[in-house]
Amino acid sequence: MDMIRMTCPCHFGLESTLKFEISKIGGKDIAVSDGRVSFSGDLSVLVKANLWLSTAERVLIQLAEFDAVTFEELFQGVKNIPLEDYIGKDDKFPVKGHSLDSELHSVPDCQSIIKKAAVERLKSKYGISQFAETGAMYKIRFSILKNHVTICLDSSGDGLHKRGYRRNSNAAPIKETLAAGIVDLARVHGDSVVYDPFCGSGTILIEAAYKAMNIAPGIRRRFVSEEWGIIDPSIWAFERENALNSIKKDTDFFAYGYDIDPECVSLSMENCRKAGVRNRVKISQGDIRDFYNEQDTIVICNPPYGERLLEIKEAEKLYTIMGRHLNADREYPCYIISPHEEFEKFFGKTADKRRKLYNGMIKCQLFMYFK
Repeated sequence: MDMIRMTCPCHFGLESTLKFEISKIGGKDIAVSDGRVSFSGDLSVLVKANLWLSTAERVLIQLAEFDAVTFEELFQGVKNIPLEDYIGKDDKFPVKGHSLDSELHSVPDCQSIIKKAAVERLKSKYGISQFAETGAMYKIRFSILKNHVTICLDSSGDGLHKRGYRRNSNAAPIKETLAAGIVDLARVHGDSVVYDPFCGSGTILIEAAYKAMNIAPGIRRRFVSEEWGIIDPSIWAFERENALNSIKKDTDFFAYGYDIDPECVSLSMENCRKAGVRNRVKISQGDIRDFYNEQDTIVICNPPYGERLLEIKEAEKLYTIMGRHLNADREYPCYIISPHEEFEKFFGKTADKRRKLYNGMIKCQLFMYFK
């Protein structure tokens, strides 16, 4: 198999960061759209994408695109895809997806039609009428947007945010892929010193360490496509070995985390240990009222917030306290994510730059202070 077309969904607002990551691993013909970056590459690029992309949600092989307004058009469009190039006669091929602003709005019905079309295609190619589906997993993912259908194969399995280090988390964790994007926007390097005064489960600290030390975020986990017959196991072995050899152990990077909750302190320590960066991070119990950042360090944080009125008022008080204790300028850069549109008013300083991001379904802004 030569070149294949791949696509990676990402958090809205991180498309440019993901595009740069894809270019670094050898992706070609890169195309950017809202919440998604597509590119071409061979199977080694597919493997590297799963291991190295820190801001992608998953790596999908794009099989086909076509328009469909009837179930017959959907059926025929899927039946024309050469699925036998990937899926063997014993392999599993479940179907999952979504539909938005389309004639074919019933997701269960679309799943059923796509599954039926895949079965009919593979029946004709393998000359069998029953599929045991006991082999490797080839999850078919579909999206239908304004009657335009995209059919993909999921090469990741679990979402790429599941690095393998955070089996436990606090009540409101930031997603690993979003944290990695913020770390990139904060320009964390090998000699950076990072502070997080609301470290929670330690995600920002770990992602900063990964970035600074050039640690492939997927190095500690497995991927569903490692069981695929189309990818030689030697490719996975080579790229994993290369990722291990690429870790920069001689950097001066260090990070400090603080949280008022002692359980979060313990949790962050444990997650840093699982991530393999415990010796690069110091975590202590501390209140923001006692916090002061030092010159030439970078503050990156996701302060707590709520949706009920009382919680919002408490968050606003917290932002005011933060403004008193965080220097926020060229010598003391700060990167703070918050859903509050008037964060700057309570913080007391206008951000040098803002970027719209989504933390799950919550619309946020990244307030950046660096001038």
